[in-house]
Amino acid sequence: MLKDVLKVLEKDARATEKQIATMVGVSAAEVGKAIKQAEKDRVILKYKTVINWEKVEGAEQVWALIEVRVKPEKEVGFDSIAERIAAYEQVKSLFLASGNYDLMLIVCGKTNREVADFVSQNLSHIEGVQGTATNFVLKRYKEDGEILVGEEGEKRQRVIL
Repeated sequence: MLKDVLKVLEKDARATEKQIATMVGVSAAEVGKAIKQAEKDRVILKYKTVINWEKVEGAEQVWALIEVRVKPEKEVGFDSIAERIAAYEQVKSLFLASGNYDLMLIVCGKTNREVADFVSQNLSHIEGVQGTATNFVLKRYKEDGEILVGEEGEKRQRVIL
């Protein structure tokens, strides 16, 4: 049941306990209890809204995908360096990845210069960082499963009961 509740919340964090209960076939009280426990256990970390910032006047943002090559530390591998990088406010997401680079960051700033300064003044000075490759996002088409361009109007997934 928890997995079903989480799938509903992942698609629509504003769904009420009663709505979720109807969708998954349990009582609202059971849903509420499952959600509270998931929050306590840090299974649910945050309730998030996806915003198309390009439609908000005066709210320009620059996004970049930054690949980082690091030298893993003895005993802790990549974790220690990743924790230091994750502490920066500009870093929205951070992943350990395979390929030519070890870490993949999604970084957001107000300008290209702000993102470039983050890389040159902060990221490159972290011990163990051996190199970076910055890729500026030119246009976002889809984020967290939501299409950002194209037809206007509300897009909701159909739920078949």
